[in-house]
Amino acid sequence: MDPKAETPQTGAETPPRRRISRRASIIGSVIAVIILAGTGWLAWHLTHPSADSAAGGFVGGRRGAPATTVGVATAERASIPIVLEALGTVTPQASVRVTPQVSGVMQKVLFKEGQMVKAGELLATIDPRQFEMALMQATGQRQRDEAQLDSARVQLQRYKTLLEQDSIARQDVDTQAALVKQLEGTVVIDKANEGTARLNLGYTRVVAPVSGRVGLRTVDVGNVVSSGDANGIALITQITPIDVVFAIPQDQVGELQQNAAKGVAMQVTALDRTRAVTLDTGTFASLDNQVDITTGTVKAKARFTNSELKLYPSQFVNVRLQVRTIANAIVVPVTAVRMGSNGEYVYVVNTKERTVSLRPIKRGQATVDKVVIASGLEAGERVITEGADRLKDGASV
Repeated sequence: MDPKAETPQTGAETPPRRRISRRASIIGSVIAVIILAGTGWLAWHLTHPSADSAAGGFVGGRRGAPATTVGVATAERASIPIVLEALGTVTPQASVRVTPQVSGVMQKVLFKEGQMVKAGELLATIDPRQFEMALMQATGQRQRDEAQLDSARVQLQRYKTLLEQDSIARQDVDTQAALVKQLEGTVVIDKANEGTARLNLGYTRVVAPVSGRVGLRTVDVGNVVSSGDANGIALITQITPIDVVFAIPQDQVGELQQNAAKGVAMQVTALDRTRAVTLDTGTFASLDNQVDITTGTVKAKARFTNSELKLYPSQFVNVRLQVRTIANAIVVPVTAVRMGSNGEYVYVVNTKERTVSLRPIKRGQATVDKVVIASGLEAGERVITEGADRLKDGASV
């Protein structure tokens, strides 16, 4: 093949290839411009609100800022109980150590450890034989002296009759009258001795002085017991009803005394250590007569029926004392009230404009989660409870 014949063909293909390369370059430039324009538009859109948002409000006085997401609650009317909380100790109304009144051998033990007993119930007996003998001796002595007294009285009556007949000296009559008085005194002593012997015999029957629960037994049958034993026979603790002693701040004493003077029954609730289980419900009973200077508190006592025996002596419980109830009060969550340089305030939601207004308020009593608004807020208004740290007066929400 002749090389010279191919040269014109190669030269003829060069212009179309140059045109294709130029077109590709132009298309690439157009695509790059479009991408840059789209990126710029997206960046502007993200940093500028829409017309509706820009017209809706402003944050901190800067119009056009985005709205803030917040939590709201409605002010409502409710009855709020004013409650004092404290840590209390369960205290029995009576705790009696049963001790024998006479010495002797323990003959019977009639109670079981932990048993509930009633006042007057027989718990144990002491060998009564020596006391029965002492009673018989005292009775015999009284009967003998009473017989001598009767004889002396008869003799005195005879002497008086003879004296009227002037048949006996007055001295004999006076002597007999003195003997009668002496024997009357002896009989009185005999009766006292007989009563003591009968009382000692009765003490051989050991009975429960109060109703309650018997503790662990401290003596067994066959042991010699006496009134000087420190441990006695048993310990009885009265648990129905039972008291709870707790401390209240001294600032609350006046109101509690006024309620007590008016006869207002203040409810007291005893809770377990987790505050989740109610052990019993009772009433306020009394206040101590002085303030503890180390703590600034006053001891108070509440009384519980303890019908289910959930309160145990010396047990620690959480106490809730309902002092009074504020009826028909305007309340909001505690998280809605904030403190500023000019006092306490809340953020009120303007529903139509979807903005907030700073509203000064005056707070009243508070519970764990609710607070009473004494002034500055009406029932039905919505207040901010969450997200208020990011807000200012007039902010969009």
